[in-house]
Amino acid sequence: MPQQLLESPLLLAALVCLVVGAALLLAAVAALLTLSPIRFVTRTFAALVFLALGAAAGLVGAGSLGYHALAREEVAARMSLTPTEPQRFNATIRFADGRSRTFELAGDEISIDAHILKWHPWANLLGLRTAYQLDRVTGRYREMEKERFAPRTVHPLADEGWVNLFRLRQHFAWLNPVLDAQYGSVAFTPANRPAEVELVVSANGLLMREVKRVRP
Repeated sequence: MPQQLLESPLLLAALVCLVVGAALLLAAVAALLTLSPIRFVTRTFAALVFLALGAAAGLVGAGSLGYHALAREEVAARMSLTPTEPQRFNATIRFADGRSRTFELAGDEISIDAHILKWHPWANLLGLRTAYQLDRVTGRYREMEKERFAPRTVHPLADEGWVNLFRLRQHFAWLNPVLDAQYGSVAFTPANRPAEVELVVSANGLLMREVKRVRP
């Protein structure tokens, strides 16, 4: 996380704006003490502008942490699927960052969905690129009745940060000019036989490719 903070252009811009805003605020207080009302008003206004810009940049930058920049199609995870009994299976997911987790799931298929953050072109000038975050893994039944009434298994894949940029975009219109976050993607594949599967993500969304079928 510290490395991400250092590499985030928005968080660095937020820090600069907050420092400038704080300095202007101190200058405004000094102007008030020296009975210079015009300087007090102008410096206070400038301080508020910089502080607001810093807060907005910090909010968007913090919300971007945990997302992975996406420049082309890439493998987000590799999965080993192992059936344990009818409509029950284990899925070991090896993420691109080296982490590995195993989940017990119910159903005929494994389903993974993700959030895609797609920035408007001018935001690319700040170093912001289309990014993704894997959200959850689910066991999926083929039959609709079982999908409605059979036991459901859902596990989170994302670390829930203190700022959820995807949800912020859905609630605050002021993010419209920079971010189009109303974009989710889901992919699923059969899990009723042993297999090795790649989860691939591109600007168009998720897909799953079976690398090889494993003999039981």
